[in-house]
Amino acid sequence: MKLDNYITTEGGYTFYVRDTPGEQGTIVAVHGLTGNHKQFYHFQKSLAGKYRFISYDIRGRGKSDSASSETSIFTHAEDLVKLIETLNIKRPILMGYSMGAYICALVASRLSQIEALILLDGAGEADEITEQLVLPSLKRLEKIYLSVGAYVAEIKQLYTSLNINWDDILEGNVKYEIKPVNGGWKHKSNPRLIKQDFETFYKFSPEAVCHKISCKTLLLIATGKIAGKAALFQEAGYEKTKELIPYLTTEYTDVNHYELVFNEQPEIVGQITLFLAAKGVK
Repeated sequence: MKLDNYITTEGGYTFYVRDTPGEQGTIVAVHGLTGNHKQFYHFQKSLAGKYRFISYDIRGRGKSDSASSETSIFTHAEDLVKLIETLNIKRPILMGYSMGAYICALVASRLSQIEALILLDGAGEADEITEQLVLPSLKRLEKIYLSVGAYVAEIKQLYTSLNINWDDILEGNVKYEIKPVNGGWKHKSNPRLIKQDFETFYKFSPEAVCHKISCKTLLLIATGKIAGKAALFQEAGYEKTKELIPYLTTEYTDVNHYELVFNEQPEIVGQITLFLAAKGVK
């Protein structure tokens, strides 16, 4: 079985997909704003075998097609619906991290056949603190670096300041997200369109979406501060999400938003496994 594939959906777009086998249902995982499928390396490694685990690069990231000028969490949700249809997944378990959580919540509100929904620190109401923490980090997308090493060195400094454990896996992730251009190297994403995607976080309406989610849902909130300042998403921003999703289990972790995926999280993997088992998800 080939684990890495290019999949062209019925919507006409091509996505780079990593698909690892498992016996107890299919998890489809959607990454964060500037990330790619490799953000789920630790979760995929831990859960594959038990669950079929599909991670992919959303449009405008990694090796998937470019983002459109109308890109948003809503267009990415349309893409996910088409990907599920094209792969003929009957009862997917959706797992979304950060922006991916918004995307998965939108899809779960539309499709009645979703088996379960796992929201990893996302799908709440973003506020000015979120903006203050995210926008400065996007400046790296605009820069051209003289070498791969120069980009890696800058990102290593950034990530280690965020309590992320640097290793060969993470370095491979970082190298995957850049491309050669104009005699140098830059992030594969279009910075203007990335910012456009981010701005649509603020168009997510829990009142319009959350009450339509009929599947069992796990919300994991990361309370750890970023650079000693604040959590990326404030707990108050989750109040409507928690109130309006009918079948919701809420858990908390004291790691920060970025540690959540870039560091191994065996306790969180255990929480996910117990949630799926307790809810009878097959």
